[in-house]
Amino acid sequence: MTTVTTLGFPRIGAKRELKAALESYWRGDTTADDLQRTARDLRHCHWQLQRDAGADVVPCNDFALYDHMLDTAFLFDAIPDAYRTLADADPLAGYFALARGVQRDGTDLRALEMTKWFDTNYHYLVPELHAGQDFRLRGDKPVAEFLEARAAGHAARPVLLGPVSFLLLAKTVDGSDRVALLDRLLPVYADLLSKLHDAGADWVQIDEPCLVLDLDDAARDAYLRAYAALAKGTRPSLLLATYFGRLGDNLPLACALPVDGLHVDLVRGKEQLDEVLKQLPKGRVLSAGLVDGRNIWRTNLDNALILAKYAQGHVGKNALWLSPSCSLLHVPVDLAGEKALPVDLKSWLAFARQKIEELRLLADALQDPRAADAGLALARDRIESRRQSARVHRPEVAARLASPEAGDIDRDSPYPQRRIAQAALLGLPAYPTTTIGSFPQTREVREARARNKAGKLSDADYETFLREETERCVRFQEAIGIDVLVHGEFERNDMVEYFGEQLAGFAFTKNGWVQSYGSRCVKPPVIYGDVSRSAPMTVRWSQYAQSLTDRPMKGMLTGPVTVLQWSFVRDDQTRAQTCRQIALALRDEVLDLEAAGIRVIQIDEPTLREGLPLRRVDWQAYLDWAVECFRISAAGVADDTQVHTHMCYSEFNDIIDAVAAMDADVISIETSRSRMELLDAFVKFRYPNDIGPGVYDIHSPRIPTGSEMIDLLEKARAVLAPEQIWVNPDCGLKTRGWPEVREALTRMVAAAHALRAGLVRAA
Repeated sequence: MTTVTTLGFPRIGAKRELKAALESYWRGDTTADDLQRTARDLRHCHWQLQRDAGADVVPCNDFALYDHMLDTAFLFDAIPDAYRTLADADPLAGYFALARGVQRDGTDLRALEMTKWFDTNYHYLVPELHAGQDFRLRGDKPVAEFLEARAAGHAARPVLLGPVSFLLLAKTVDGSDRVALLDRLLPVYADLLSKLHDAGADWVQIDEPCLVLDLDDAARDAYLRAYAALAKGTRPSLLLATYFGRLGDNLPLACALPVDGLHVDLVRGKEQLDEVLKQLPKGRVLSAGLVDGRNIWRTNLDNALILAKYAQGHVGKNALWLSPSCSLLHVPVDLAGEKALPVDLKSWLAFARQKIEELRLLADALQDPRAADAGLALARDRIESRRQSARVHRPEVAARLASPEAGDIDRDSPYPQRRIAQAALLGLPAYPTTTIGSFPQTREVREARARNKAGKLSDADYETFLREETERCVRFQEAIGIDVLVHGEFERNDMVEYFGEQLAGFAFTKNGWVQSYGSRCVKPPVIYGDVSRSAPMTVRWSQYAQSLTDRPMKGMLTGPVTVLQWSFVRDDQTRAQTCRQIALALRDEVLDLEAAGIRVIQIDEPTLREGLPLRRVDWQAYLDWAVECFRISAAGVADDTQVHTHMCYSEFNDIIDAVAAMDADVISIETSRSRMELLDAFVKFRYPNDIGPGVYDIHSPRIPTGSEMIDLLEKARAVLAPEQIWVNPDCGLKTRGWPEVREALTRMVAAAHALRAGLVRAA
């Protein structure tokens, strides 16, 4: 009988229960036992929800208090020496120190570097390894959670990140070869598999997502050695899970590994099914990822059923598992809680629970087609309703996209001329200081917004509150000496949601939360139709803030690629086409800001690298339209209007030419966690415009010292010309508290002044 299962489930909870528990624990309001009790309750709730939705087997050990990559490093004792004493004395404190850093009682530890999980908006913590690294099992989390699921009456399959992907996604602090550590790591994996076998696990899922990447010969050899070694020991059956794309030239390798089943992504790589079926050894289970684990649209079940029947005809019904394309970590938990969405739009959507129900319907249709007729007919009606909906397609947007304006992507003059014009207008000092945009969204700010939304605070009183917060923010920046100010964004809920609420073609959920990292959750907008702007979105608050000061005030916008990447995007047209629609809407906003007297405008694109396809052969096509969309949004302004952009954790070596092609006057980048390692991309490539390498890690509550910031800026000066360098935090300050922000920014400004003094002395 065909099995319905999932690769993983959202951890945070339908109402962000884990977020609340984590932040309460970090504040010291609750105990470790309270936190673990909430975690256990969530696991049980999620297992039962999956069973109720139709899953035959549920995953376990897919739950993490912060991050599954961190869990893996901690499990195998891949802990930097500086954290080991703390981790040995208090494992939970050590775990969170790796995630968030710690600065108390004479202990001062930075958080691990964080980067994007493939091309998703999930961030993982990068394990730090070194040559000769020893590994051992630290605790028994996978075994304990399997036994917990089984005791609750569930057929459960433990999930492990595979050894090769773990090493490829980690970093070595001494520049040694990560893969060379494989032989040290494998015995610990084998020991864990043996323990899971002894505990009664029939299957273990081993995730090897790196199999969808371009691999060199060393990585391919590592896979062969790793699974040959794991096949020898006492172990459960192994499901090798790949996702986020097609296996491509790695398919023969995946099929050659001595495992018992293979999961393939048939949403992003449906064209690979024929070759998978040809090369999959007889007797192996095929886990078919037929439902999109990364987006929230209903599946075309007629098309999915064709693939399922075709696969079943080759492997047999007992060897076919139906699953989402990847872990459901990337979608919200349950659509049932959404009461405010239009009925037709809601009928087009499927969250995690609904995706499992879709898989159940597919399995039932394979078993007894007549029993599934009604469900398939309803699914068919929903797909057709969306295809024909007038709320999706708007002729005036299509007409603008086809107009000459959509092809206007160039500023009037090249950057060297613009730089002279901007210097004359803005009069900034050497090493100008600024921030990335947002200031702390305090409890008072959030409560005022909620009260206004609930009708408990009048619009006039809310307006007064926001004006007061904005003025306080401006005065603080003036007082400490920041050169280019921001208004603080107190009126904004989220950097994408705020704009989507004012653009046509967007819808919003009430509980559509997904995890970004740790306790940080986002509620992505749903782009369901053609996008346009009907009125200015940011001008009023930027203009008000500028009226409070003689210093330059920076207008803050979220760029078209980032709006796209951080939304659930319609799948009935190309992403490039949707992005161009967003870019044209933002172009209108940029021009309105300039007309209102805002002469520094930041168009954030933190996700440019995140959107890069996983295979190099697909990169250029993406980069061409992504860069074009940024330039569409920025191209209309005068030479003396300074355009900034911001990028999050990225390997700039991959995209440095595209970053330069964006032609932003100033780019700020996150470099503090990597200790400026990300600037290595700029060693050989002489970036022509200005750069603000982040000197302050805002994702950690730890406050860096002034000398640390100066040290980072000195590292930047070894790569960049002094006249190129701006001084700024590495991201927005929304999630931080005012006490740490005041101290950190004061130190940051002092660091910039120290460098200016040095520059003067050198002159």
